[in-house]
Amino acid sequence: MPQGTPPTPPSSGAPADAPDVRLPPTAPLPSVPVEDAVRTQFRLLEKTAAHFEGPQLFEADTGVVPGLGRPRTTARVEAVLAAFLGAEDAALVQGAGTGAIRAALQAAVSPGEPLLIHRAPVYRTTAVTLRGLGVRTAEVDFNDRAALADALAGGRFRWAYVQHSRQRLTDSYDPAEVLAACAAAGVRTLVDDNYAVLRVPACGVELGADASCFSLFKLHGPEGVGAVVGSRDLVERVRADNYSGGGQVQGHQALDALRALTHVPVLWAVQSRVGAEVAERLAAGEVPGVRDVRLANVQDRCLIVLLDRPVARELPAVAARHGAAPYPVGSNSRYEIAPLVYRMSGSSLDDAPELADWAVRINPMRAGADLVIEILRRSLHDLKG
Repeated sequence: MPQGTPPTPPSSGAPADAPDVRLPPTAPLPSVPVEDAVRTQFRLLEKTAAHFEGPQLFEADTGVVPGLGRPRTTARVEAVLAAFLGAEDAALVQGAGTGAIRAALQAAVSPGEPLLIHRAPVYRTTAVTLRGLGVRTAEVDFNDRAALADALAGGRFRWAYVQHSRQRLTDSYDPAEVLAACAAAGVRTLVDDNYAVLRVPACGVELGADASCFSLFKLHGPEGVGAVVGSRDLVERVRADNYSGGGQVQGHQALDALRALTHVPVLWAVQSRVGAEVAERLAAGEVPGVRDVRLANVQDRCLIVLLDRPVARELPAVAARHGAAPYPVGSNSRYEIAPLVYRMSGSSLDDAPELADWAVRINPMRAGADLVIEILRRSLHDLKG
């Protein structure tokens, strides 16, 4: 199955006066084959067995345990996550992925301090966090290695912030190379690993970052639970800031998140395989009304489908009548099983607003390629009629 940009499908008869809207080339992040995902699942259970005795997997405590400052069960799950991702420590936090990013940035960067970020539209909840913390962002194009090296050479930055998933359709930088360049310059790194952890072969902290921040809700866990996994000094500051009993992730939430993680690697690998098949079939012209298609990581790994008519805003509601999900809940949360047919992400449209009427993103979720193709075919037929 293709892992990059599929071939352009044959012309489907776009109106002669249609604007020349095109999809740019994309550079999808690598996906994980199913057999590798199975090994990842087994490794997670090995780390779980090292930190839990059997009965403890059926027990969950609550509260600020003296000496720990959090439930014992939560501490055990944190130890599993740290060992699983090869990190020194991990902290579970409330607020899902946004809460994890906020907690890590607050622990790392002081108000008014410069923070190096990628030159691209910032994910909107992250922009709120940066504004609230009073951070002074300095942008450089991570796709330009020379520009990144120049920015790092001045000794201006203590920290850089890297979003693992793509912010723009045209992004092509290798997160591992960006992290290595920062480390060589003595700049520490925080990685937004939402939509990437367990979907790509290695997340930020596994690639050498000081911390990975991600939502466990996006990994089929309970609502509101996030994780900061990384260096001990940073995680300890996150934990010290979150001293309130009401701010703790309780034991039952932590166990729920761990149980969900045990099947996520294989689910994600199957989903990536189905997405590649759908892209190949659309590129071959199987669905009338599709002009072009790309695999892309915006936000989650999905298909960007360019239509031959400007009906992208209407398509999600029509597809919902044929069984598609018309909007995301957590973009790969436990609630999302039907194929998602939805508009482009906000940050993608900030960068390419001309696609708003012409392109949609499609995520197979738990479905097979046949269902995704059939829903799209019927929906475009309805819109035509």
